[in-house]
Amino acid sequence: MSRTDHETPLEETPASPPINAERLLQLITDEYESLPRQLKRIASYMSQQSDRIMVDRISDIARECEVHPSAIVRFSQRFGFSGFSEMQALFREAYTHKTTPVQNYQQRIRSMIANKSQKASGGDLARECVNATLSGIERLGLELDDVAFDKAVDLVVNADNIYVVGVRRSFAVADYLVYNLQHTNKRIHLISGLGGSYREQMRSVRANDLVIAISFSPYGKETQHCLRIAQHHQAKTLIITDSNLSPLAKRANAVLLVNEGSSFAFRSLSATLCLCQALFIAVAYRLELKVDEIHEQVGFDD
Repeated sequence: MSRTDHETPLEETPASPPINAERLLQLITDEYESLPRQLKRIASYMSQQSDRIMVDRISDIARECEVHPSAIVRFSQRFGFSGFSEMQALFREAYTHKTTPVQNYQQRIRSMIANKSQKASGGDLARECVNATLSGIERLGLELDDVAFDKAVDLVVNADNIYVVGVRRSFAVADYLVYNLQHTNKRIHLISGLGGSYREQMRSVRANDLVIAISFSPYGKETQHCLRIAQHHQAKTLIITDSNLSPLAKRANAVLLVNEGSSFAFRSLSATLCLCQALFIAVAYRLELKVDEIHEQVGFDD
């Protein structure tokens, strides 16, 4: 562990802690780039999972961030708190009267895992996956930024060509969004990277085009490479990701945030797919597409 992970210059430490959770999250965003590597992991977790902090234990956060619990303490002190408990109290105060479905869900999961005397059945595990999916969709509805969403619609409507990129688990979402957008008269391109040809598939991107990138922590290197090409050619960029601290969000023209529910180590894609479907419906409405223009072509079976 490097020296910078242990020490924080005194001038970077606030004289007093933030007065509320909203101010703390803003400070985390503002100072993210100056944080040591381990503290950046914690900052990303705080940004993405702010509604869980009030019920998380320090060991839970340390495990999720792959750091030692002492790093959580250093992070708290970095923003003017005496320790984790004082920082957590800020989130408890903010969410005491606003318990979200995600918080309730996380508490139920903890109880399920802690109960070693009763083995979970297949049905229990299935319902856990369903509940994780529901929690992500409900959170999306609660946290959707109307201004950012309208800006995303504007970008799609006004683009000459649209390129969509997503790798690994995000690839399914990218393909689904391309399928939807192909029902418009726009020229739509899926950046599949087949044979490692990301650079070649991005060669024709120009200033009046839009690149839509879908990526979640730990953020695909291939997706970041495609975005650098897009920005080099001065194309517009729309990012679908899980945090404003995402490296993809820097210099993006619009960012749509979505945090999925997860069951054990697996994250759902349902909320992200829902967001993409909502984006297409809003675009179709703006373009005044007729319903019969969106239907499947006659003569083809599923």
